[in-house]
Amino acid sequence: MSKLGNLGARLHRGEVGYDFVGNRKIWYGLSILITITAIVGLAVRGLNMGIEFEGGAVFTTPKNTSVSVSQAETYAEEASGHDAIVQKLGDGSLRIQIAGIDTDKSGQIRRELADDLKVDSEQIAADLVGPSWGDQVANKAWQGLGIFLVLVVIYLAIAFEWRMAVAAFVALIHDITITVGIYALVGFEVTPGTVIGLLTILGYSLYDTVVVFDSLKEQTKDIAKQTRWTYSDIANRSINSTLVRSVNTTVVALLPVAGLLFIGGGVLGAGMLNDISLSLFVGLAAGAYSSIFIATPLVADLKEHEPQMKALKKRVLAKRAQAGSQGEPLDAPATEAYDDEPEDDEATPAVVGPRNQPSSRSRGRGRPSGKRR
Repeated sequence: MSKLGNLGARLHRGEVGYDFVGNRKIWYGLSILITITAIVGLAVRGLNMGIEFEGGAVFTTPKNTSVSVSQAETYAEEASGHDAIVQKLGDGSLRIQIAGIDTDKSGQIRRELADDLKVDSEQIAADLVGPSWGDQVANKAWQGLGIFLVLVVIYLAIAFEWRMAVAAFVALIHDITITVGIYALVGFEVTPGTVIGLLTILGYSLYDTVVVFDSLKEQTKDIAKQTRWTYSDIANRSINSTLVRSVNTTVVALLPVAGLLFIGGGVLGAGMLNDISLSLFVGLAAGAYSSIFIATPLVADLKEHEPQMKALKKRVLAKRAQAGSQGEPLDAPATEAYDDEPEDDEATPAVVGPRNQPSSRSRGRGRPSGKRR
């Protein structure tokens, strides 16, 4: 742990670092490949929408029902004529979900299920969702997501600048696409809990992105007044200085979510936890990745298309080439701040005011007492 702490301190001070921005084409290519895979999975398999969005009925059997999940699924499909999803809950009861049925048929289906399961029909709880209400829920979910994205872009454009807002927006779309694609490939059910999970991970992804952007904004205030660093250099230093913090917060957040997904949903069989835990797990990982590898390198790309940043890059590269031809170091130590360097065409200002002269070290030498005679 002490080594990790020392590494984090050295990264923050700029003594060591990885060239994230310089290798951005690799990260862009990897993200494009993952995104295409997610889109193909979404197009081919589609999303398994829950009854909250499609309408249908959920039947819950009494505790300690002796019928197996597969047998209950067969009974439910025969009674309804639709596909059914059956989950065994922790108390031994069964949760039977049937989407796309009319609410008028729910009573008949419940009676047939009671006969097949050999229980009293009054002991089977039924929750009904109409198709029109499900459409309203889906529309509200999309509206909420759209409003969230618009407000985020407006806030970032005001707090930082429009290029950072665009980069953050691209990173958010990247996270949403990957998470939804994973849902399509895995086949987990999409419920209102999934939407809550998506909004949660988008906020977390923005948190990591804003931390890096804030550091970048602070370090590039007077970037045009020096000829030591390009904008990409400063962006890379900003990522490295916040890297350990981002990794630590991501790992700490993923551990309890992994417990929900793999232990709660897998080992204990609490299937209702899967809808929110999978979106959180995939989204947190994708959000941390996009904050480091996508958002900030994209800002550097957009900024260096500006005429001012192009001119700065040209001056920096010319100075480095001149230093290299003279046998000097091509770059200053990463621990030095770029704004400590005066402009090349400005003279060093003269010292104004009284100056304290250092005492002569040779005064009094050769005399035993060091005093004047």
